[in-house]
Amino acid sequence: MVIDKSTVHKSDVLLFINGQPPKTLPNVAAYKKVYCTDGAYTYLTKNGVRPHVVSGDFDSVNVNEIDENVAVVYTPDQNLTDFEKAIFLIKNDGYKSVAVYGCSGLEQDHFLGNLHSMAKYKEVLDIKCFDDYGFYFFAPTQTLIKEHKEHIISLMPFPEAKEIESVGVKYPLYKEDLAITQRVGTRNTIVAEEASITFTFGNLLIFVQH
Repeated sequence: MVIDKSTVHKSDVLLFINGQPPKTLPNVAAYKKVYCTDGAYTYLTKNGVRPHVVSGDFDSVNVNEIDENVAVVYTPDQNLTDFEKAIFLIKNDGYKSVAVYGCSGLEQDHFLGNLHSMAKYKEVLDIKCFDDYGFYFFAPTQTLIKEHKEHIISLMPFPEAKEIESVGVKYPLYKEDLAITQRVGTRNTIVAEEASITFTFGNLLIFVQH
């Protein structure tokens, strides 16, 4: 995977969920379709955005309040979060990548649950999450981040990642392991025009600040 400033926001579709909403909306017109969970619907409409699809169990908004031109998908299964059900819907609609807003912030148990859903579907859908501080994603085994010199970068194992090499950062790793209960890689700095992160096994969550 190669990430630079011109491609980081490029995804097939947008998804808004019910975490902390962004202070500034992304360019909605740059995406093929806009999805949201029921809890994010009111935020979007207040900001002049009509999603194409709203899904959820509709405990956050009355289905009768939704615009008749918006597709409504009722997903009542309480064994899954609204975020996971929306991811499943996007995957089944044939899309390969999604930019997510509202994944973090507010109730932190929701945030951890959202990370679980991201990890669960990372092999079938390219999921990048954005907030007012930056973006984050589950990395493939080889990632190249360009044009983010002097930005803060954190490597978080979920729960572990093996033989990590990081090049182009202030504190590089050389075939080292990270594990959530032992050692994590927070608050590093990208010091080169290109930063390379590779690993051989596990799940590695990368955070990059704006």
